[in-house]
Amino acid sequence: MAVRMVQCVKFGRELPGLEEPPWPGELGERIYQNVSQEAWKLWLEHLKMIINEYRLNPSTKEAQELIASQMEQFFFGEGAALPPGYVPPRKKG
Repeated sequence: MAVRMVQCVKFGRELPGLEEPPWPGELGERIYQNVSQEAWKLWLEHLKMIINEYRLNPSTKEAQELIASQMEQFFFGEGAALPPGYVPPRKKG
């Protein structure tokens, strides 16, 4: 199967896209159309920090609303694009 490419909003270039919308509704569809696998991995790392920082229980409606709003901001909000030349930190190990 061919890899689906997207013009990634986070990295500003064409990269492999997600296999399916990662979130329900319109936000999930926008992410599916505009976010690369690489950018989604960055989000998942950021999400762990949010869950820990706010001590969220992701199964609650309130937590899901906060996560959706943070996700929207992360990908589509002001300053969402990474600085030019950004290099993700190397994984230790």
